[in-house]
Amino acid sequence: MHIIFESPDPEGVALRDVAIKRVNFAMRRLNWLVSLAKVRLSDINGPRGGTDKQCQIELKTSTGPVVISSLAGDWRSALDIAVQRAARVLSRNLQRQNKPIRSHRLLDASLNAS
Repeated sequence: MHIIFESPDPEGVALRDVAIKRVNFAMRRLNWLVSLAKVRLSDINGPRGGTDKQCQIELKTSTGPVVISSLAGDWRSALDIAVQRAARVLSRNLQRQNKPIRSHRLLDASLNAS
């Protein structure tokens, strides 16, 4: 998995290594599903403060892109929330793919045979 980090804010750039390590750790079991991960940290309100730190994670998978976004009061919280959501969404998508499809015809045929 290749990870691209983007942040126009100097405080966000300071979290580059932390963000890459956190994404690698959270995706370690689902690493084979994701070819590219983009992590963007941005400050929505600028220097005014408030709950305005945004982390957006875009994952390119074989089934299509997955985009997760989170807002928090500080960079680390926004990053942690987005990474947790991304891992949860990927594992849920994988479970949906592996779920057996039950056909009504197969059920009808097995009921009529008995």
